[in-house]
Amino acid sequence: MFPAIFEEFLGLNLFGYISFRVAAAAITAFAFALWWGAPVIRWLRAHKIGEDVTKTDSADLAKHGEASGKKGTPTMGGSFLIGSLLASVLLWARLDNIHVVLGILLTAGFASVGFVDDYKKLTVHKSKGLSASAKMLGLSVVMLSVVGALVFYAHYSGRETLLTLYPPFLKNSAIELGAWGIGGILLFVGFQYFVIVGSSNAVNITDGLDGLAAGCTLICGLALLIFCYVTGRPDWTSYLGIPHVKAASEMAVVGGALCGACLGFLWYNAFPAKVFMGDSGSLPLGGLLAWMAVVAKQELVLPLIAFVFVAELMSSWIQRLYFKYSGGKRVFTVAPIHHGLQLYGAILELPAEVKQSRAAQRWHEVTVTTRLWIVCALCATASLALLKVR
Repeated sequence: MFPAIFEEFLGLNLFGYISFRVAAAAITAFAFALWWGAPVIRWLRAHKIGEDVTKTDSADLAKHGEASGKKGTPTMGGSFLIGSLLASVLLWARLDNIHVVLGILLTAGFASVGFVDDYKKLTVHKSKGLSASAKMLGLSVVMLSVVGALVFYAHYSGRETLLTLYPPFLKNSAIELGAWGIGGILLFVGFQYFVIVGSSNAVNITDGLDGLAAGCTLICGLALLIFCYVTGRPDWTSYLGIPHVKAASEMAVVGGALCGACLGFLWYNAFPAKVFMGDSGSLPLGGLLAWMAVVAKQELVLPLIAFVFVAELMSSWIQRLYFKYSGGKRVFTVAPIHHGLQLYGAILELPAEVKQSRAAQRWHEVTVTTRLWIVCALCATASLALLKVR
C-alpha cells in the first residue's frame, strides 16, 4: 500500500526498491510488536488467560519442577505477533503480487485455526482445545485452498514452472509435475500439503521453551528471505544456475516483516517469558516459512534450513510410534528433544541410574535455547551455500 502511494503521488522512487521495503517492513513489524505487546499481555493477565503448562508438558518436566515456574504465564501472544506481521505486510508489500496475497491468506487462515484452539483451551473448563482431527481439518482446508489457487493461477497464466520441484545439488534438474497432467498436479498438491502442514506442526511442537520457536523462526525466515529475493532476480538466478520465479522477490518483504515481528515478540518472550506464543502464533509462522520455501522453489532444501524444527517434529513422531508399538519403551529421553536436553543434557534414552546422575547436571533452559539457535543458524547458513553448489 505505502509503496504505490509514495511512488504515484510523491514521486519517491526509494519506496520502489525491494531492499528498502524489506528493511522498512522489518522495522515496522518490530515497532508494532513492541507497541501492541505490552497492552495485550496486560489484558491477557487481567483476564487470567494463562496456560497451566504442568498439564501439557511431559511427566518428567513435572517431576523435576521445570514447568512450575511458568504456571499462569499469559499465552496467545501469537495474536500480537501475527497482527504485527500482517499489518506490516499490508503497509509495505505490493498487494498485486499473487505470492504475497496467498501468503497473507495462508498466514491469516492458520492463525485463525490456532486462535480457536487457544481460545477454547483457555476459556472452556477442562477443554484441551480443538481435537487433533479438527485442527488438522482446519489447517487442511486453508492449505488446500491456497495451494489450489496457486495451481489454478499457474495453469491459466501459463506459468507451469510454479508447479515444478528443483532438487538441490543438481544443475538444470527439474521435476516438472505441471507437465504430468492431473496426476502430476495431485502429486504437487500432496507434496505441498506435507511441506506446509508439516512445517506448521513442527514450529508448534518446538514452541516449548522461552524464545526457542521465535528465535529459530527468525533465523529461518532470514535465510528464506534471501532465497526469495535471489529467486526473483533473473540476473542472479542466471549466474547461480537456480530457478527463476517471476515476482518472487516481493516475498522478501514478507520475510522482513516476519523477522521484525519475531524480534518484537522475543522482547517479551525471552527468558523469563512474560507471554507464550500459543498455537495462534506457532501454526501460522510454520505455514509462512513453508510458503516462502514454496515460492522460492526451495521445498527440498527446507529440511536443512529448518533442521531444528524437523528434528523436533520427528523426535515427537518417532517417540509416540515407538512407545505405542514397543510396549512402553522410548527412543529419546523426552520428546520433543528440547526437553530431553533441558532435563538430562542428552537426546537419546538413558538408563535409569544414568538419568538420576545426569539430572543434577541438567542444562539450563537458556543454554538449550541458545545452543539450538546456534544449530539453526549453522544449518541456515549451510543452506545458503547451496545457492552456488550445483
